[in-house]
Amino acid sequence: MRIIMSFALAIVGFVLASAPSAEAASTWRCMGPSYACSAPAKKVARKWTYKKKYTKRKAASRKYKSKYKAKSAYKAKKKSYSKRKYAKRTSKKRYSGGGRTSGIASYYWQPQRVASGGWFNPNALTAAHKTLPFGTRVRVTNQRNGKSVVVRINDRGPYIKGRVIDLSKRAAGVIGMRGAGIAPVRLQILGRG
Repeated sequence: MRIIMSFALAIVGFVLASAPSAEAASTWRCMGPSYACSAPAKKVARKWTYKKKYTKRKAASRKYKSKYKAKSAYKAKKKSYSKRKYAKRTSKKRYSGGGRTSGIASYYWQPQRVASGGWFNPNALTAAHKTLPFGTRVRVTNQRNGKSVVVRINDRGPYIKGRVIDLSKRAAGVIGMRGAGIAPVRLQILGRG
């Protein structure tokens, strides 16, 4: 019996002596001969690399999102600016009587399309002005002889520097400027209608 007990104690002692310590077991893992033993440091390094890649990806995503937000904010700003510009351009301009109210007038008689739509009628009391709204009535007075005529704006022009209004052939005849072709005039805005 003593022999069996001593033999069992010897086996237990041998097993305990050959088992690695808890610290050694946590850092080393052996899978066979001594040259095949390796530390789990590679696994840790792999985890760290993955974490590094993940943080890099996250940073890149954040950078892209901020860039995209900036781009979309710029687009929105540009869109609102263009909308305001378009609204400003298409809004009805009210002529307050400012601008040049005197200058050189000319007349035209050629058949052509007018800016307000339709065809030009040389026998109507109409005129072309650069900025006044269509339908505005204007009294045009020839400063040489004092004759005046009331015309309605239905076209755009004149496009020659120094000229303020382009009259129809009939309107030019009423104020007596057909012979000269041009005349110094004074304009008085009467309103629309």
